[in-house]
Amino acid sequence: MTLTAGPGPVTIEEEVGAMTESAGLRERKKQQTRAALITAAQRLFAEQGFDGTTTDEIAAAADVSQRTLFRYFAGKEEMALAPMAEMQDRFTEEVRRRPADEPPMTALRRAAREMIGGFAGDEEATEQRRQILGATIDLVNRTPALLAENLRRTVDRGERLARLLAEREGVDLTDDPRPRLAVTTFDGALRVATLSSCDAAAIDPVRMGQELERCLAALPDIFQHWRT
Repeated sequence: MTLTAGPGPVTIEEEVGAMTESAGLRERKKQQTRAALITAAQRLFAEQGFDGTTTDEIAAAADVSQRTLFRYFAGKEEMALAPMAEMQDRFTEEVRRRPADEPPMTALRRAAREMIGGFAGDEEATEQRRQILGATIDLVNRTPALLAENLRRTVDRGERLARLLAEREGVDLTDDPRPRLAVTTFDGALRVATLSSCDAAAIDPVRMGQELERCLAALPDIFQHWRT
């Protein structure tokens, strides 16, 4: 079957292919604009501080309008936390993909490996992501408002993860404390590993993975005396 368009017939397959390519270009453009806003925001936050930076300045630095900026982000707080939010969302999605026969802590551990692996490449774009994430974590730890908001988001994500684990295991989250305990324990290990492996310059994914394994291996020991 063909459609008549311009000088010659166009097949349905060609029409669909053109539409798909156009949609792909639009999506890539959106991703590029979002990345440009995050990069501009992080640079200005580093130079002027979070409180000293306005959304007007971020939009100008990214060469977009204020209207465009607010189509992507509700404000500079959301923009500042976007790199960490993306990492957390990826972790949750990796947990969701884990096979149902894996025990909860195994699923969390392997999901974290997949997430960390996404930062371990040598490509220029991956290096930029590591740098932006390191700068974000440093900024959050130095900015009380961002620290408080990130804590709130971490609690919300923890609840979503706990519900996901409860569903995987077929237990009632209301009556069974184990899903929340598992998430809280793992989050603690992941936080220690993250803080041990990043600074304002970048995050080191290799060290992060090593530190996470070290923390998880030490979990049984926290219930014993720590005296040497």
